[in-house]
Amino acid sequence: MYINTTDITEIIQCIRQRKSVASTTILFFIAEETPIDITALIDACNAQEIACAGGIFPQVIFQNKSYKEGIVINFIEEVVTTFVCNHLDTKDFSIPKVSLDKNHSYCAFTFVDGLSSNISHYLSELYRQFGNSSSYLGGGAGSLTLIQKPCIFTNDGFFQNAAICLLFKCQVSIGVKHGWKKISGPVIATKTNKNVIEQINWMNALDVYKSIIEPDSSTTLKIDNFFDIAKGYPFGIIKEDAECVVRDPIATNERGELICVGEVPENTVLDVLKGENNALISSAEQAASHALNASKHPQNAFIIDCISRVLFLEDEFPKELNSTVQALQQKSKGIPIAGALTLGEISSYNGYLEFFNKTIVIGLLE
Repeated sequence: MYINTTDITEIIQCIRQRKSVASTTILFFIAEETPIDITALIDACNAQEIACAGGIFPQVIFQNKSYKEGIVINFIEEVVTTFVCNHLDTKDFSIPKVSLDKNHSYCAFTFVDGLSSNISHYLSELYRQFGNSSSYLGGGAGSLTLIQKPCIFTNDGFFQNAAICLLFKCQVSIGVKHGWKKISGPVIATKTNKNVIEQINWMNALDVYKSIIEPDSSTTLKIDNFFDIAKGYPFGIIKEDAECVVRDPIATNERGELICVGEVPENTVLDVLKGENNALISSAEQAASHALNASKHPQNAFIIDCISRVLFLEDEFPKELNSTVQALQQKSKGIPIAGALTLGEISSYNGYLEFFNKTIVIGLLE
């Protein structure tokens, strides 16, 4: 359900009208330009004994449209637990232990502060706790300004440098694709610090990056134009027998280091990638097809798509979204479709639990 109101009373009324099961948890996707008081929303949910969780994202998705303002409300049933992991930046957190019934399928729907460090460590700990007993779906919350501030919430509060997770009973089918193509590599990230690449091939990271993309882009790369140029030239972390995991360099600094969304472990082997509109749009259709092929009776669809794909595709992004929705509705006409445009995407596809960049993730719930 999509609503464009910031009146807390109206929001609660909308939930009450649709909420049919007492144990339902409300999952909010809120576009960042929505002028809403999150603390007041949490207080209202607590006063009405409404279990809730959610995140603030650059844009939200409902059916075949994306919105810079507004709220998408999702109703999640059979929730086993909802928990918060604070202090992602210091690794001072733990995943609660939960007993899972081997006769049921589960989904761990997780949002992280997309500008926090140690996201990959959090996902490793999450997988260590639940393993193959659960499928995983989610993304990075935060602002397109890339200014870090509180961006995810539950009934317990509004958080920064944190992750939240809803674990619920559900069969999930997932499709993941990115469509970016290799233009150079491999190179080695020989010195890194979490999400910062300091050296490539034992040389200054920016110097090496510039030597690859300046000839291709016919543009001189500087600090003040870095984001505009680099959005078309991400890195790909090479994975054996699987599509590479994209890492998005979003900024550089005076030391010539490359700041990425998501960690890059030291000595990671990288390719340099390039985007082409038709390939990205086609990859979104493929992600939808992969999820559909694995699903028998989909009841709800989630689209977790990277905001940097919007920035790259610009006026052609509606083509990507429309083609994705059309592919989903060919098999399941009228299926509810909700989602968010995120700072990084989370999925357990082909057995890997990963934090992706510049990628589209489709999750079909049965």
